[in-house]
Amino acid sequence: MTESKVQTPIEDFDWEAYANGETAGSKSREELINTYDESLKTAKDNEVVTGVVKSISKREVRVDIGMKSDAIIPVSEFRYNPDLKVGDEVEVFIETLEDKNGQLRLSHKKACQTRSWDRVNQALENDEIIKGYVKSRTKGGMIVDVFGIEAFLPGSQIDVRPIRDYDVFVDKTMEFKVVKINQEYKNVVVSHKALIEAELEAQKREIISKLEKGQVLEGKVKNITPYGVFVDLGGVDGLVHITDLSWGRVSDPREVVELDQDIKVVILDFDNEKKRIALGVKQLLPHPWDALDQTIKVGDHIKGRVVVMADYGAFVEVQPGVEGLIHVSEMSWSQHLRSAQDFLKVGDEVEAVVLTLDREDRKMSLGIKQLKKDPWENIEEKYAIGSRHTAKVRNFTNFGVFVEIEEGVDGLIHISDLSWTKKIKHPSEFTQVGNDIEVQVLEIDKGNRRLSLGHKQLEENPWDVFETIFTVGSIHEGTITEVMDKGAVIALEYGVEGFATPKHLVKEDGSQAKLDEKLNFKVIEFNKDSKRIILSHSRIAEDANKAEARAQQRPAAKKPRREEEQVATPSIEKTTLGDLGALQALKEQMQKEGK
Repeated sequence: MTESKVQTPIEDFDWEAYANGETAGSKSREELINTYDESLKTAKDNEVVTGVVKSISKREVRVDIGMKSDAIIPVSEFRYNPDLKVGDEVEVFIETLEDKNGQLRLSHKKACQTRSWDRVNQALENDEIIKGYVKSRTKGGMIVDVFGIEAFLPGSQIDVRPIRDYDVFVDKTMEFKVVKINQEYKNVVVSHKALIEAELEAQKREIISKLEKGQVLEGKVKNITPYGVFVDLGGVDGLVHITDLSWGRVSDPREVVELDQDIKVVILDFDNEKKRIALGVKQLLPHPWDALDQTIKVGDHIKGRVVVMADYGAFVEVQPGVEGLIHVSEMSWSQHLRSAQDFLKVGDEVEAVVLTLDREDRKMSLGIKQLKKDPWENIEEKYAIGSRHTAKVRNFTNFGVFVEIEEGVDGLIHISDLSWTKKIKHPSEFTQVGNDIEVQVLEIDKGNRRLSLGHKQLEENPWDVFETIFTVGSIHEGTITEVMDKGAVIALEYGVEGFATPKHLVKEDGSQAKLDEKLNFKVIEFNKDSKRIILSHSRIAEDANKAEARAQQRPAAKKPRREEEQVATPSIEKTTLGDLGALQALKEQMQKEGK
């Protein structure tokens, strides 16, 4: 038989209050209610608090946070902690103090997430190094578990070198830095590369602190680009620009080096702030100019290969690393502006004459036109004044035509020397660029290497004959070919043109002569030097009226019949039979020239 335990009564128990239904001892029921309400106010929704595990079953964990009832949390939320036991303190997230069923709802998982989010933000703020577990591969990178939060690790942030196989990092725990957080979408981006860069940066600072200009180092070719070669100097990279690879011209760095090749370099310059190091390879080799034949002098003929072309000239390599420039002006005796590509191209083997040679500044200028004789040396003999030649039309100006008789021998035909009779406003009315034209040398300007040429001088001056035909007072038939404010141009015989002012274009009926109208005109002025003929149509009628008026004022007397006809009819200039042959030849010549 089990011995019963004797209970000792409470000494200060208030039996009277118990009889009245009060069991709180000295505290009133109202005080107890207030105390209970105050305890509820210490916790609120969406808050993380600490609770105590009261019991654990296969499916759930009962947790007490000091409220009027315990909360049930699925045991799956504690999978990360298989050693969980009754009495352990755990953090929980209060989803609601009282749901529609009056139950308290807690979540351990959300508490962990809330604490993790605060921890991640703290890591970003303090630039901390944290550990994370690489869970899986995803598009463009990896998924990393950091404090229970899934963070994104971009492929470009795994390592400083490009990564081809991402799978080797799955299921590994690595160190990271939080580099970006999207608070709105709760996205976290981490980087492992940032840790490596920080380490490399420290190595760079240490290496660069020991560098000196002119220092010779050994390195490995790390990368080749069109503009140069990156060399690994043992933790820090330097650049050998393409122009510092060789004393000769290099079009592609792969012509000189290859990947992973060990090469010696010299430090040309470095920037402590930007961590840039300029390296050179050719500087370790003797300069080719030092090996240039000392016997070469100005005037010598030298052979080479065209390596670079520009509009202004060609660079010729006479030996590796030694180049000379042939300026376009030294390629031809012609003074016409042309491009160097019209004469040479890359790869051409050429012979040239040394024009200048500066061994100190390592410069050389060459010429190829000097291989031919200067056509202006004996210009007076070959193109004497008065000699006739065939030239090629090269260019026009408002005042004349530029022609080339041969390469290097240019001349100008002034617009006034194109034709004896035709008034030319622009040379393009007379000829075209590229056409051949017959010329006569008028003057030689050897200093400026220019000839004054003429075309009309190839024929006799027809104005010597016109002076006898278009005498002042003679009347000729003409056609109005152009009308302007100042007057009209009239085409006469033999391709000659005259001019009449508006007052001399008034017809007998008072009307004005019109374009293409054919009328008789009287010559009122002839100037052979300026090749000018001034005409008048109205003067014919005016002179006839004046003659008639004078005849009426004289005493009536019988005059011979021939004399009467001479007074009544204005004289029209006629050519004699003796002039017809010369005029016909002149007319045919003018027509031929017009065609």
